[in-house]
Amino acid sequence: MTQGEPKSAYRQRVYEAFADRNRPFGEAVESALTAGSERLGVEIGFLTRIEDGTQYIEQSVGDHPALQSGQQCPLKDAYCRQTVEQDGLLSIQDARSSSAVSTATYEAFGLESYIGSKVLVNGATYGTVCFAHREMRPAPFSEAEELFVELVARLVGRAIERREYEREQAERRAQLQAEKRRFEGIAANSFDLLYRIDTDGELTYLSEAVERMLGYEPDELVGETFTTLLTDENADRALDAFDRLLGGETIQGMELTFTHCDGHVVAMEINATPITEGGAVTAVQGVARDITERRERESELRLRTRAMDAAEVPITMADATEPDNPIVYANGAFEAVTGYSRSAIVGSNCRVLQGPGTDPDGVAVLREGIEDKRPVTTQILNYRRDGTPFWNRVTVTPVEDETGTVTHYLGFQQDVTEQQRITRLVELLNRVLRHNLRNELTVIEGYTDFVDDPPEGLDVQDKIRQPLRRLVSLSERARELENIAKKARDPARLDPTELLSGVADRHREQFPAAIVEVGVDTDRDICAGTELGVALDELVTNAIAHDPADHTTVSLSARDDGDWLVVTVADDGPGIPPMEVAVVEAGQETPLEHGKGLGLWLVNWIVTQYGGSFQLSADDGTVATLRLPVVEADQSVEDAARRPTALLQ
Repeated sequence: MTQGEPKSAYRQRVYEAFADRNRPFGEAVESALTAGSERLGVEIGFLTRIEDGTQYIEQSVGDHPALQSGQQCPLKDAYCRQTVEQDGLLSIQDARSSSAVSTATYEAFGLESYIGSKVLVNGATYGTVCFAHREMRPAPFSEAEELFVELVARLVGRAIERREYEREQAERRAQLQAEKRRFEGIAANSFDLLYRIDTDGELTYLSEAVERMLGYEPDELVGETFTTLLTDENADRALDAFDRLLGGETIQGMELTFTHCDGHVVAMEINATPITEGGAVTAVQGVARDITERRERESELRLRTRAMDAAEVPITMADATEPDNPIVYANGAFEAVTGYSRSAIVGSNCRVLQGPGTDPDGVAVLREGIEDKRPVTTQILNYRRDGTPFWNRVTVTPVEDETGTVTHYLGFQQDVTEQQRITRLVELLNRVLRHNLRNELTVIEGYTDFVDDPPEGLDVQDKIRQPLRRLVSLSERARELENIAKKARDPARLDPTELLSGVADRHREQFPAAIVEVGVDTDRDICAGTELGVALDELVTNAIAHDPADHTTVSLSARDDGDWLVVTVADDGPGIPPMEVAVVEAGQETPLEHGKGLGLWLVNWIVTQYGGSFQLSADDGTVATLRLPVVEADQSVEDAARRPTALLQ
């Protein structure tokens, strides 16, 4: 046993050896034998196979010449004889004095100590797993060691069962492939269904045409009885025909009806011929022709429509033959993402999703692709039916008919708002930190000129510390915003009275001179994350901290507004600078407009994360308006939760 390694580690190594189904069998066995030898403190471990009274060494670890892979001996001369003959495992401390080991066996192998357990495969003895040493053990193998060996044997047996099963499956697949290749040349060029049935009535081969005709992939039906596909009224006629085929007759032009996988009936004309070997019928093969082409086309159309209906990706189809390409189809996912029901969107153009923030260049890319009748993909800002913006990756693909004429445009939409929000956040942090770092370092550099000879009354050290403190504060806010952004959305039911009162109480305690008022005029709850409290704290703290007056008044209110709940934070201070308002309204910072801090971005991120919007006004004091989703008393949070919106309001 390796010094210091716990016994449980060896058991874990054995489990891990066989846990990976892709690991080669021999490699797994070698790993288990090695772990076992180390666990038991012996030099040899081996796996045997017992067949017709002979012991074959399948695999081993250790340097014993007679116990290497490929070696064999009569079972009567092997240590394993007693192992396979008795119940339970065989454990020998001193082989020289043990009645379980004959003198001839001992002299042949020279093993003083031995422990082995039967390997059972599908209930029958396959062989043994054994561990041995050339020297006598000072003490018998313990119960724990015996259980360990039994574990190794059991796992080896299961691995062999799995190996034999996979081998049988591979042989069966090879047989099926051989049968398929016999029909390959014909099937590749045939519009009809080619099939083969064994004498028990089981399908052994079907060409790929079966998927077009009946909706099944060939492998789904192999092994099934052919009558399972027949409609009830055809079963007796088909079985009678099959009996005649087994009697050597040939069937020509027989019409039968089959059930498509989606339930509709398909009529086919059947030709069948018996296959004989040595004068006996061994199988039946034939050709089936679909004589319900019109119904088959309808079936395929229904199948495709169901697939699009069930798709999680928003899909639309527009008529390319009509002016303005009106939408003729939209699936459920489109309604879930955009808020437009099928009835509301059919007959309209997807331009209804565009709004004030939609980039004309992105629209032009789509228009040019449609005009050129070629696939096109672009990413644009769209608006849901309730007016909230989201980033949409749009792909439009032309669909042609049999003549090559474009008849429809297939549209795929993907809501990529989350990705865009993260991208915008990273850009913001880089831009703001870079801008403020440059400005503050410029200030610091200016004051360093006075370090050695400061002007009278100028505290140079304090002037240098101030920008450093501002940089540290900015860095901390950036980290806070980053942590909030990384946090997974967790919408909850928030009581507005409890929420606003909690914010007010915290600030009354922190700023005793300030007046913080609360007014709630709604009996509905907010659907948002608990971090909304962080956003409100930020707004109230800004209002109080940035007001030079001693007695700042801040009013917190909540009221209903249709499907929304509006929370307002208003103060009587000097008002937020117009540049800061412009930054929030634009949803981004420009090279000439850098916010002094990241607090307002933090508020905007939290509110839009839960599908809301954030606006500021600074006419008389500052008014922050948060429009937030509502969760009704009889509504679940899951149903009320809204998707995140773009950082643009």
